[in-house]
Amino acid sequence: MFKRLIPDQIVNTVYDIDLKALKARGVKGIITDLDNTLVSARTPLATPKLVAWLDSVRDMGFKVIILSNNNSRRVKSFAAPLGIPYIPAARKPTSSAFNEAVRQLGLKPEQAVVVGDQLMTDVLGGRRAGLKTILVTPIARGEEGWGTRINRMIERIALRSLRRKGHWPFDNKGGR
Repeated sequence: MFKRLIPDQIVNTVYDIDLKALKARGVKGIITDLDNTLVSARTPLATPKLVAWLDSVRDMGFKVIILSNNNSRRVKSFAAPLGIPYIPAARKPTSSAFNEAVRQLGLKPEQAVVVGDQLMTDVLGGRRAGLKTILVTPIARGEEGWGTRINRMIERIALRSLRRKGHWPFDNKGGR
């Protein structure tokens, strides 16, 4: 039942993603969540470290798009200064926004990867759209809204079930 919640990889932060390995696997695009994935939910703009990382990602030839359930104002004010395309109010985990992100990147699903901090939205939505997924540790759980807190409770139940049945292939890294 919960197998679609299993990411392909877990890392602590986006900075821990092995970009060379992604490239070697034929990945050409990164579909990334915003809040608690790239910056905390209350951080309005990209940090200098994130700008440098995004520059290196693009220098390696990756296309990037931000896919967020947050509102247009929040996502646009973050993404526009970086020159990154975005899809706000994505209604994740529905697969339509993930499919649209792949289309906007001009790629096939097997050429893109989803990066996010939530099993219930990022991983589930990406998997439903046939995408590989990378789960990151949330940057600031204390800044999460009530909807995300409910998702986290469901995540804990799902993780207990997956571990009990021996389906969770990871140890406890990534704060899970």
